[in-house]
Amino acid sequence: MPDAPPALTDTDTRVLLRLRRIEGQVRGLQRMIEDGRDCHDILTQLSGVRSALDAAGEQILEQYASGCRARPGEPITPQDVVRAVKLLRR
Repeated sequence: MPDAPPALTDTDTRVLLRLRRIEGQVRGLQRMIEDGRDCHDILTQLSGVRSALDAAGEQILEQYASGCRARPGEPITPQDVVRAVKLLRR
């Protein structure tokens, strides 16, 4: 029988809530386009979604850098942090 997934941390829960809000923003963007809303309004909403995604990525990066997502129980090396930052910048 496979191991159960680890319990969610408070940070995991906050990130998931943030991602669900972003999901709602993206659905709102879709509706705005379907409704023929003004491009300025759509671009403003899109900018908000990008900012929210960046903030979620930063939270996940902080969590990774603190050691809970890299290799649990092993020390984090500078190369680990550089690799995580490069992944976020892709």
